[in-house]
Amino acid sequence: MEGLQIVVCGSLVPDPLQTLEPVINPTGPGLKNETMLPSVLDPWASHSLYEAANLAKQVAGSKVFLVSLGPKAKLQQLMMTVAQKAPFELVAVDGSASGFTDAMDVAKTLAAAIEAIPGLDKGKMLLFGGCSSASRDAGVTMQLVGEQLGITDQFVGVDEIKMQDDGSFSVLERIEGGQYLASTCPSMPAVLAWATGSLPEPPNNPQIGMANMRCVMPALQKAKPASIGVGGISFEKTEIPAQKRDTRIVKDVSADEIAAELVEWIKG
Repeated sequence: MEGLQIVVCGSLVPDPLQTLEPVINPTGPGLKNETMLPSVLDPWASHSLYEAANLAKQVAGSKVFLVSLGPKAKLQQLMMTVAQKAPFELVAVDGSASGFTDAMDVAKTLAAAIEAIPGLDKGKMLLFGGCSSASRDAGVTMQLVGEQLGITDQFVGVDEIKMQDDGSFSVLERIEGGQYLASTCPSMPAVLAWATGSLPEPPNNPQIGMANMRCVMPALQKAKPASIGVGGISFEKTEIPAQKRDTRIVKDVSADEIAAELVEWIKG
């Protein structure tokens, strides 16, 4: 089997350990002090990147591209750590990584960036990304990117892929009840929106980082600006969900009584 061209869509999200407070800015909804918040690679996208690197290692001659949409300055900071995890070639797009952006706008921008990759052969391409997101969790972004590229073989909630010598591959997708749907695809291209996969986070490798950074910095310098909006949605206000906690300690109460009381509390 010839080498694969694995394109991974993944960008930055605010570090989940930070307090995120939504606000309305002059340009629309956003997060308070968003530019100052530390960022990490989206967790689901990171799983897809690690799986892509592992697959590329198994198939000789394969190459991994990481397509990232986000503010150029913050992408540069992020790449200082991500570049040490796995070998890839960065394709950067300078635009908003806000969780309020429209999924269709994002998909069109990502698809255009993928189409512009020099020498890309869709007959050898696997399009990876997260099935969800810690920021713009529309749950449809990868499917929309695939549709923009004309890729109709799509798998969502993927935990495993196995390549065969003839270019076909099998996929395990998560379904209800803790079970998997096993599928076989005869050829590429295909979209795989990953769940958590089965691989741990790889350790930092400074040698991989130095090799990646030779391409990362030029890619960031060439990053084209993209205008990503909120689509046709109008946000009247944004706020943190209110928290409510009522605690009462009781003894000698049956499970049925506790359940009935919880139901009444929820209804109230």
